[in-house]
Amino acid sequence: MKIRVGFGFDVHQLKKGADFWLGGIIIPHDKGAVGYSDADVLIHAICDALLGAANLGDIGYHFPDTNPKYKDVDSKILLSKVMKMIREKGYELGNIDSTICLQKPKVGIYIPKMKKSLACCMSVPQDLISIKATTTEKIGFVGREEGVSAYCTVLINNI
Repeated sequence: MKIRVGFGFDVHQLKKGADFWLGGIIIPHDKGAVGYSDADVLIHAICDALLGAANLGDIGYHFPDTNPKYKDVDSKILLSKVMKMIREKGYELGNIDSTICLQKPKVGIYIPKMKKSLACCMSVPQDLISIKATTTEKIGFVGREEGVSAYCTVLINNI
């Protein structure tokens, strides 16, 4: 069996009044992530990790912020396309291990909904998806509640 590992990272600024998409769901909060798409930092990190593992470039290459069709796009659409790309190359997801870095709000209670949303979007079992959350102990842009970041490692294997 041929296995490959990929790593993804993403960061988005937080602004008052914006919707806060995270892991394919809206998180209630007075601030939300802003970006060219829906700014779902977790999905973007997962996409980059999957693309990297399959040696297919990165999310910006496939879905550039210069293309108007990706303006305000639902990131679940991008993730579905990435899964199609890796499957066309002969790979399937082994597992995802991800971490969200966010000072507020606490998102632990939303992790089961995020896992369900991602699993549905990717057509994989939920137990292949690990999502953890942490703060930066009030240090840096995350600690000052100016932004959110996500890290992701994936394992893919040939089918």
